[in-house]
Amino acid sequence: LQPSDVSLKQNYPNPFNPETVISFAVPQKSFVSLKIYNALGVEMTALINEEIKSGYYNYKWNGQNFPSGIYYYKMTAGEFNETRKMILVK
Repeated sequence: LQPSDVSLKQNYPNPFNPETVISFAVPQKSFVSLKIYNALGVEMTALINEEIKSGYYNYKWNGQNFPSGIYYYKMTAGEFNETRKMILVK
């Protein structure tokens, strides 16, 4: 079963400590960027930054080496751009 459109889900669990899962879908082969930013908009890490096949994906992010606080994750795939908020609580 292939996704019909690009989507970015809310991470789970949220708030989290120290690990969370970010899920997304791409309906066709696309160059996808999934990056995590701190509350100031500074890029902390890139989970993915490459061309991937169509399908559903789950990426784990471990915030163990990061301070508690609000983080944003942004996904870009073609014309699609979406940003969501997550909270790391230690």
